[in-house]
Amino acid sequence: MKFLEQAPRFLFFTGKGGVGKTSIACATAIQLASAEKRVLLVSTDPASNVGQVFGIEIGNSITAIPNVPNLSALEIDPQAAAQAYRDRIVGPVRGVLPDSVVKGIEEQLSGACTTEIAAFDEFTALLTDAVLTQNYDHIIFDTAPTGHTIRLLQLPGAWSGFLDAGKGDASCLGPLAGLEKQRAQYKEAVDALADPTRTRLVLVARAQSSTLREAARTHDELSAIGLSKQYLVINGVFPPSESAQDPLASAICQREQAALTSLPAALLALPTDHIPLKAFDLVGLEALRQLLVAGAPPRTDVVPEVIRIDAPSLSQLVDQIAADGHGLVMLMGKGGVGKTTLATAVAVELAHRGLSVHLTTSDPAAHLIETLHGTLENLSVSRIDPYEVTERYRAQVLASKGAKLDAQGRALLEEDLRSPCTEEIAVFQAFSRVIREAGKKFVVMDTAPTGHTLLLLDATGAYHRDIARQMEGAHLNFTTPMMQLQDPKQTKVLLVTLAETTPVLEAASLQADLQRAGIAPWAWVINNSVAAASTTSTVTSPLLQQRANNELREIEAVATRHARRYALVPLLKDEPVGVDRLLQLAANSPSRAFTSKEI
Repeated sequence: MKFLEQAPRFLFFTGKGGVGKTSIACATAIQLASAEKRVLLVSTDPASNVGQVFGIEIGNSITAIPNVPNLSALEIDPQAAAQAYRDRIVGPVRGVLPDSVVKGIEEQLSGACTTEIAAFDEFTALLTDAVLTQNYDHIIFDTAPTGHTIRLLQLPGAWSGFLDAGKGDASCLGPLAGLEKQRAQYKEAVDALADPTRTRLVLVARAQSSTLREAARTHDELSAIGLSKQYLVINGVFPPSESAQDPLASAICQREQAALTSLPAALLALPTDHIPLKAFDLVGLEALRQLLVAGAPPRTDVVPEVIRIDAPSLSQLVDQIAADGHGLVMLMGKGGVGKTTLATAVAVELAHRGLSVHLTTSDPAAHLIETLHGTLENLSVSRIDPYEVTERYRAQVLASKGAKLDAQGRALLEEDLRSPCTEEIAVFQAFSRVIREAGKKFVVMDTAPTGHTLLLLDATGAYHRDIARQMEGAHLNFTTPMMQLQDPKQTKVLLVTLAETTPVLEAASLQADLQRAGIAPWAWVINNSVAAASTTSTVTSPLLQQRANNELREIEAVATRHARRYALVPLLKDEPVGVDRLLQLAANSPSRAFTSKEI
């Protein structure tokens, strides 16, 4: 693998959600550790699943990986990091300053912005603190999906610039006395990231036009902030040898080869590796050790048996959604499971029935317009773009609060609004407006990948608690966005997953997080199922047959243990782009028998 040749100390794996960053990062860590290198594997993803891949609990402390000498791992937990950060800031002043002042500091540090900065502090320490990392030859970062990663990598510069100005409300960073130390740490982080002898950034993509375009955008954005030495890994490439006399396999292979042939210009010059699609789930040491090894995937010789899947289609779920006449439908899940496609399919199906629908997204890397590929009566489309809503919010505040300020006061307000914390407020306000709109029509929301959605819900919960505190004793009725999300008559949450071990575990974990917040997921949707596709066509590819067989256990787990209701959506020969194919995606119902290689 080119990306492993003369590997520097720091390796970053980044890319659109669901492309296999975690699996490749884990396999790389194992390979380097096997070469007698001392390795620390770090996840900066708010919805990290490194522990699930290895089959152990890791969490927010460095943990040795059993049966892999020289390898340890760490999952940066944003919530734990934020609590430790708050304790560090508030602890020294508690009992010294008046209680009202201490309470004010705690409230300033309660938002999602503080959570991100606290996690970022841990991240920069691993880049800059020689004592903390002196026991390791390599530190491998499994980063969050693209939009969050770019924000994370830009933060050293963003915060350094903000601190250099020395003005504005830096309350989410803590008392001003600590800023000088943070300024130096962030500058060191910028230097480490931009030095190719110390850091290598690996873009991970699939052989799909959308993820390759995303990789090209990431390449350009990272190059613009000084990270120009990049590598490209295209993961899960369907082996052409598997496509003979199998219509589904042939269609997948042709689609992927076309995407690889028309590789975006920005990626052509990058050192590139291809990793073939495997027949097995990438969970556990044995599977991870085989990921970066060339060769045909292992196959089973078990006698085929006829299995019957009788599962609801997406259209059947939409029947129940449509009966309410209006409401918020939120599709949630880890990156790469197809939330954007399914959100668009749900919106198209509702609009096709003559209902008024607003389709929107809070995912920075979403491509609603490209998926819809046209227009449809009764359907409007929008996007909560963090940059746009933040600029609009800044202009609004300057026009209102800034109207009566003198030149010095206005300059201070403008400086305050350049704080990265402003984005948190702006995005939350846009999210709240969308929720209110669902009282009159259907609003279908394609959310950002799991971790970022949870941060947005944190902001929603913080706002609810603040309003409830203010209204206490007033005996007035009030409704907050969180109360609307908790009401199943107003909001239906659809958890999207794949019929694979890790995505199902992550969806179950997300469901538990939502339930703790008082939000009960309404249904699960299992997307891109090979087993479901096998009910409507004959699958002869051994690789697809084995992947279909592997799905059965996960489909059963969703149907019997995790979901109150669910739908199974098949993998289609043609990419589900455009109104007609999206309607076809919603209507397909896997209810016929198929042949499996084993039970």
